[in-house]
Amino acid sequence: MEQLADGFKGEKAIVTPYSVRTYQAQNEITKQLYVTHIGYYPDAKYHYRVRKTGAPEHILIYCEKGKGWIECRGERVQLTDNSFFIIPANEQHAYGADARAPWSIYWLHFKGEHVDMFHSIIGKLIHVNASDQNRLFERMQLFEEMYRNLEMGYNPENMEYISFCLMHFLASLKYIPQYREIKKIKESDIVERSILFMKENLETKIVLEDIARAVGYSASRFNTLFLQRTSFSPMEYYNQLRIQRACSYLQFSDHKIKEIAFRLGYYDPFHFSKAFHKEMELTPKEYRKRYMDKEIGEIGE
Repeated sequence: MEQLADGFKGEKAIVTPYSVRTYQAQNEITKQLYVTHIGYYPDAKYHYRVRKTGAPEHILIYCEKGKGWIECRGERVQLTDNSFFIIPANEQHAYGADARAPWSIYWLHFKGEHVDMFHSIIGKLIHVNASDQNRLFERMQLFEEMYRNLEMGYNPENMEYISFCLMHFLASLKYIPQYREIKKIKESDIVERSILFMKENLETKIVLEDIARAVGYSASRFNTLFLQRTSFSPMEYYNQLRIQRACSYLQFSDHKIKEIAFRLGYYDPFHFSKAFHKEMELTPKEYRKRYMDKEIGEIGE
């Protein structure tokens, strides 16, 4: 896990389930290049990691501001504003924030059959010149596109779109002089607005009629439209988002499992555990233990 146990104020992070990674590795589009972890840590004071055997994925760390360092391949490099480094998979490394001016970082783990397309920027410290021509803001908007779509769920179209976004994002770092602009984010449609409503009400008990009413549709018409666009019913999608929020609580908070269940509208811990296991193939207790054990192991290395 890429996080201190107490977390960072304003943090956000998503770790995909292993079942989703299996799908990504088999899908003809996503297997080329895909995200397994993604997040943003602002003012990450005391952030520190060491892995003697590396990670299964390549790790990109993009320093937005502040300072930090990375040790890899026998060298120690310093990251400052608008610089990045991609740590190669399966290689020993360590990294941490500067004690006086801790970095704020965008980060992601990625892998795929075509990772070698970006061999020229892996394992190298690269500074991105802060000018209007290099469009730093737009590049980060592309990162947000990946995060936002992954946050919306794991349906095939989302995962494929994220893979293409990842290629574009990495290409914007490899071909900096050629990088000019990204695809503009389209105005929200009915499905996107409904998903945003779901996300705003993950800790409020809502039903299909509530979601449909929020976007001005009848329940039956909205259900049909949503199913056609996402391959999930609205309530299946909503429950998937609740499990995603539960994962965040289990990883980044000390809330008891019973408290998390009630926060997310499950009428008892057993119902929550059953729903969680169906989605993640682990119980909430097993999920939390897996990441706690990994955290302790990495700190101890």
